[in-house]
Amino acid sequence: MKKDYTIPRNLLDGVEAFLRVADRGSFRLAADDLGVSPSAISQTVRQLEDRIGVPLFIRTTRSVGLSEAGALFHAAAAPAFAGLVAGWEQARTLGERPAGLLRLNMPRAVVPLLIEPIIASFCETYPEIDVEIIGEDALVDLASSGHDAGIRVGELLEADMISVRLSTPFRFVIVGAPAYLAAHGRPQSPADLKSHHCIRQRIPGRSSPTPWRLQDGNRHIDVAVKGRIIVNEDPAVRALALRGLGLAQVAEPLIETEIACGQLEILLPTLSPTSPGLFLHYPSHSQMTPKLRAFIDHVKQAMAAGMLDRLTM
Repeated sequence: MKKDYTIPRNLLDGVEAFLRVADRGSFRLAADDLGVSPSAISQTVRQLEDRIGVPLFIRTTRSVGLSEAGALFHAAAAPAFAGLVAGWEQARTLGERPAGLLRLNMPRAVVPLLIEPIIASFCETYPEIDVEIIGEDALVDLASSGHDAGIRVGELLEADMISVRLSTPFRFVIVGAPAYLAAHGRPQSPADLKSHHCIRQRIPGRSSPTPWRLQDGNRHIDVAVKGRIIVNEDPAVRALALRGLGLAQVAEPLIETEIACGQLEILLPTLSPTSPGLFLHYPSHSQMTPKLRAFIDHVKQAMAAGMLDRLTM
């Protein structure tokens, strides 16, 4: 038979009054401590006794003492109530200053672009904040997974998310290593991609690899490319392309250095689609904590100082 674990209504009503009377040995002194009248605190304790079903105090005209039931209740309730007050204070202080554990979820490829340049200065500026960085390309539910915020490209954000821009818009470009292009040639049109070895990517949680999206003016073109290699994260796509194992479609900020030094070449550049950019997102302004606000402000300061130039191409 299923047990009923429903917490009785008003379970904690009168507990503080009971503990104060027990500790002070007086209804009047307890009332003074709590800023209420002796009759009010007496009525509160009486209601608690009625709910429990047994007297908690032995009262005379000269003194107040705990009954046997009262002593048992006090032994259990006093440390529990102290723990509750301590927990309340700890939770309250997290709403007053930047402190606690900040959990951020983001694609692994974003970590070297955003986190590595600023993590040392952020930790130095906010010594009471611990930072946990979860790098994964799969989309996650922030609330159910216990994350304070996530970082994703704008086109993947849910409509009910509050977002803060972290980068300017950037392109997703098709690239190839010189060695691969020398052996297999350069594609001249979207149709040519189907005859090339393409490094495909499957986002965790999806059944098939993601098609490559191209943009011809206002028209989007999805190409179901082929290739023997399928990976699940952006850094692997970049690494395999550098080895000449196939063409790849990647965010341009990820391969800016490789393009500049000739390790990779951009192909079909006029068909490269543009992403709105990277955004930090979280459920609502009502859940904005000081630790998250501190992180957002620090990132904005880093962007203004040029520390994140690869995000603001």
